[in-house]
Amino acid sequence: MKQEIFHVQVVLDETWLEMDQLCRMAEVSEPWVCQRMEDGLLTPAAPEPTATPRFSAHDLRRVRRMASLERDFDAVPELASLVADLEDEIAALREKLRRVDG
Repeated sequence: MKQEIFHVQVVLDETWLEMDQLCRMAEVSEPWVCQRMEDGLLTPAAPEPTATPRFSAHDLRRVRRMASLERDFDAVPELASLVADLEDEIAALREKLRRVDG
């Protein structure tokens, strides 16, 4: 009997993460996140202006990717941010193409 493997991806677009949750889930430190925010490489997508930054699922994916690029390829933060931006653009273009071809 052949087993099929299904990958399930849950998008939590309406769930907001606090700084400590983001850091724990992305396995980065709070100073790491704060430095990238200060440098303009990470902008929290907070639902409203608050004193405490809140992060979206997209922010979590971005932080994980940037941290991975910095760690695995010894990339500077600016390059990791650029690569993450380009990957987002490629994904958006592929989705548009899929809708056009679909």
